Amino acid sequence: MVERKGIIETGWNLDNSYARLPKLFFTNLSPTPVPSPRLIILNDALATSLGLNVQSLQSNDGVAVFAGNDIPEAALPLAQAYAGHQFGYFTMLGDGRALLLGEQITPQGQRFDIQLKGPGKTPYSRGGDGRAALGPMLREYIISEAMHGLGIPTTRSLAVVTTGESVIRETEQTGAILTRVAASHIRVGTFQYASKWGTVQELQALADYTLQRHFPEAAAGDNPYLLLLKEVIKGQALLIAKWQLVGFIHGVMNTDNMTISGETIDYGPCAFMDTYDPATVFSSIDAHGRYAYGNQPHIAAWNLARFAEALLPLLHHDESQAVKIAEDAISDFDELYHSNWLEGMRAKLGMFNQEQQDESLIEDLLGMMKKYGADYTNTFRALTFDKLEDTALFGTKEFAQWYEIWQDRISRQKESKERSYELMKSSNPAVIPRNHRVEEALEAAVKYGDYSVMERLLAVLACPYAYSSEQIEYSTLPAKSDRPYRTFCGT
Repeated sequence: MVERKGIIETGWNLDNSYARLPKLFFTNLSPTPVPSPRLIILNDALATSLGLNVQSLQSNDGVAVFAGNDIPEAALPLAQAYAGHQFGYFTMLGDGRALLLGEQITPQGQRFDIQLKGPGKTPYSRGGDGRAALGPMLREYIISEAMHGLGIPTTRSLAVVTTGESVIRETEQTGAILTRVAASHIRVGTFQYASKWGTVQELQALADYTLQRHFPEAAAGDNPYLLLLKEVIKGQALLIAKWQLVGFIHGVMNTDNMTISGETIDYGPCAFMDTYDPATVFSSIDAHGRYAYGNQPHIAAWNLARFAEALLPLLHHDESQAVKIAEDAISDFDELYHSNWLEGMRAKLGMFNQEQQDESLIEDLLGMMKKYGADYTNTFRALTFDKLEDTALFGTKEFAQWYEIWQDRISRQKESKERSYELMKSSNPAVIPRNHRVEEALEAAVKYGDYSVMERLLAVLACPYAYSSEQIEYSTLPAKSDRPYRTFCGT
């Protein structure tokens, strides 16, 4: 049995509102203890914002909580049930290697899920061991914190501990547990699960809970469930636009990996694009490019349609009317996404106002980037500092013509060119978590026990718009390779 300890000085202040939903949605169980946990990394700033005592978290008692060996006072560990379309195919899922300890109430009154990833088997493990390996947990830590630095809604990583035991994947690997912090872990797949295996009353209970937790202002509307659908559509339109603007590729946009809160979740085969190409795929399991960079807005709309289908019994008592309501709401996604993306692209090019030809100017630039194999991030970096020689487009006639049109465009604004370049600097990151840098950090940590490479990378990624001297070396491109970069579902 896991020992329950009241570690009051640590600052845990847990509630369990999710556990008050119908039992359909979860299974209560304790983590499986591990032999000798060791703290690898702790997110001090995040811990402090949650109202936690950093020094206490670093103690043996604090580490025991991260390992699942001890449970804070008021925690009610549970595994959440959900379903999802994985690569287009619907299946029953659930937390196969994750447990929700509870919801931390911060000193400011905010509520955040505290979840352990890798604490042992659950009823939803589907033959798995319920454990996690060190490399994938550190990858999630790095990428999720990088996304936070970029200003993109995301789950975050509080800590990673090793467990003192090995896990067997293709090889024997060091076992680890990550503590994840999220606005909630309610997914599109949670609603699909309720729609498929629950009653209408249970579906409504989930919807009411979600409204109160994330959209309380919508709960009092004439049709709160339509407002719920519209709010989720709005949040996803903004999120996916932010992904596209920095070249982020999630890699596995299954419906169970789309949160209702609008946060990015589940950093498995994710990566950032170097050379601009909408067909870019990094995931080793995405053989047909379903989740390619250029497909992400389309897949988001598809996932939202599945969410709308799950909500149909709540949208209207007449099914045909419900379908019409849902279709009308979903039809707004493309325009919302496109508006967010266009606004973001204008900012990346220093445009404060709107002109009719802006979109063609943007598309012409992206077309040239694809044609000449230009790096996505560094092209915008070069434009930001007017260092045209730093981009693969330099020296071509079409780029010279484009540059002249662009300069004319920003000169027509009432804002000065200096202000345009400041806008670009705040919209174009100097650094992203380059795939080769992430792999370098993981290899040093996992193979050699050297965490300094990862710590330096995290420090650089924490302020990606700083354009500091320390960031220069992290903006360099990887060496040319005959083999495409591939990522794997390890988290």
